[in-house]
Amino acid sequence: MSLIGIFDLFRIGLGPSSSHTVGPMRAADRFMSALPRPPARVAATLFGSLAWTGQGHGTHAAILAGLAGMDPATADPGAVREAPARWEAAGFMLARGGTRFAATIDVDRKTKPGLHPNAMRFAAFDEAGDVLAEERWYSIGGGFIHREGGREGEATATEDATPLPHGFANAAELLEAARATGLSIAQLQLANEAALRPEAEVRAHAGAVVAAMEACVDAGLAASGELPGGLAVRRRAPMLAERLADAARRNARRPNEMADHASLWAIAVNEENAACGRVVTAPTNGAAGVIPAVLRTWRRFYADDPAAPADDFLLAAAAVGAIAKRNASISGAEVGCQGEVGVACAMAAAGLAQVLGGTPAQVENAAEIGLEHHLGMTCDPIGGLVQIPCIERNAMGAVKAIAAASLALAGDGTHKVSLDAAIATMRQTGLDMRAEYKETARGGLAVHVTEC
Repeated sequence: MSLIGIFDLFRIGLGPSSSHTVGPMRAADRFMSALPRPPARVAATLFGSLAWTGQGHGTHAAILAGLAGMDPATADPGAVREAPARWEAAGFMLARGGTRFAATIDVDRKTKPGLHPNAMRFAAFDEAGDVLAEERWYSIGGGFIHREGGREGEATATEDATPLPHGFANAAELLEAARATGLSIAQLQLANEAALRPEAEVRAHAGAVVAAMEACVDAGLAASGELPGGLAVRRRAPMLAERLADAARRNARRPNEMADHASLWAIAVNEENAACGRVVTAPTNGAAGVIPAVLRTWRRFYADDPAAPADDFLLAAAAVGAIAKRNASISGAEVGCQGEVGVACAMAAAGLAQVLGGTPAQVENAAEIGLEHHLGMTCDPIGGLVQIPCIERNAMGAVKAIAAASLALAGDGTHKVSLDAAIATMRQTGLDMRAEYKETARGGLAVHVTEC
């Protein structure tokens, strides 16, 4: 069984969308890397959700950047945003080694996308016009990509055949492993991660992820002005932060202070994401604010040390995210926002319950509560932008995650609806959901709210 772990679910990349920006950039780069020789021309075609909302999500810029060899984890956000303008002005891109090639990007909204709604086709040609290679790729959520006809490992996780000491395909198997070994969910996930790479490397990645999340919150708190895209959405995080600070100066503590802070931090992250800043998929960009907000809430309001290591938080969250991805989806284009903010809420609730001393049964219960109360949530972004309702949904998801962990810790872990049942319901609901409500901007708020 392949591992879906913190290296897969927590990727440092660029906004505004893991499925529409990070995934296409990675797919374009992977396609170019496998070519037998430099091309004279590359043609990309977008299908499905990428065709309907790719422009607003920055897909065109991401593909051009990926063709030029940029990586989402290290690329300068400004260079990616400027890629279309440079391409249009010059009429070519610079490939690896400085080789010039022509590039075109077409949109096909009529052809069915195929295996996944986020589909793209790449074709490379030589000087004579002969095809060097042609491949269809899918961006399946959270920055994960899959090449049609490729190995299954490309679609799921870390490509390694090493046996896992505590492999689990669902929550029932995870809880059974915990019962059999006496290990916590975080410890089980760490043992699996450490089977593929040194434990020190796992913890170093967790530290880098937390540092990137914290930096994203701080960046969002400091930035002001309007978000790009034409909706004239103003950043609210600085104003909200000032109001909370003013209340603190007046010693005006309120019962909802913790929820207000969690909302603020989630909004700060997702405003940065909407501005194409550097964010961490958690498990996607559209849901990137939930986990950082809950993590910072734990450090600020619960932990003895405000800089306490968050390894166990991320490991427990990753175990839940892996189960959701393996048995359903984390792609809004496939199952709606229940698969993005809903899964993020479940992951955050599990992480919080873990670091607050929850048993494996309580951690699983927290995740189930978090997901259950997002079932049926559509993905209907106005203008195809990751702004409305996405930014506020992250704030709501963070507050729900805290409540879910609190409810679970108040009990003994016994509950009627299992996490596996909630995930199965999410998958079936996603299958039943009309395409208009799955990241196409053709239903819901996207058509009932005037873009102004």
